[in-house]
Amino acid sequence: MIDLHRILVPTDFSQHSRKAVTYAKAFAEKFGAEIILLHVFQDLAVFQPEAVAVAPTVQPVEEFLTAARNSLARMIQENDLGKFKVQAEVREGAPADEIVRFAAEKNVDLIMVGTHGRGWLAHVLLGSVTDKVVRKAPCPVLVVRLAEHEFVKPGQEA
Repeated sequence: MIDLHRILVPTDFSQHSRKAVTYAKAFAEKFGAEIILLHVFQDLAVFQPEAVAVAPTVQPVEEFLTAARNSLARMIQENDLGKFKVQAEVREGAPADEIVRFAAEKNVDLIMVGTHGRGWLAHVLLGSVTDKVVRKAPCPVLVVRLAEHEFVKPGQEA
């Protein structure tokens, strides 16, 4: 028997992430599970040290954190998640690594992640956060594509 208590939905606030939230709502309703929304932002100055020497950081980290928290609160409201037990978290770091670390720390039962489904060249050059999460996650991962066969339709999840 499947027993889900905690569903992690990593989000970059894209359409793809919102689609994963739709699925998380349906699963949370079915299993009485908590939904954990996680946004990970990466300070790109870490990877471009020359840029830091030329100009100061565009936005202080605290501003990124505040903006992310506000966006998560808006996502909770816009997706009518009030009737669920919801947790919203923000982390800084490499997205795939932080998602996997967070899932292990919080003993998550399922990760529901949207994917952009970029072409093979972008995938080879940039890699994929979703692919890395699937390979390293401490629990099952459900990958939700934007334009594929759906078994959960918006408005029918709860």
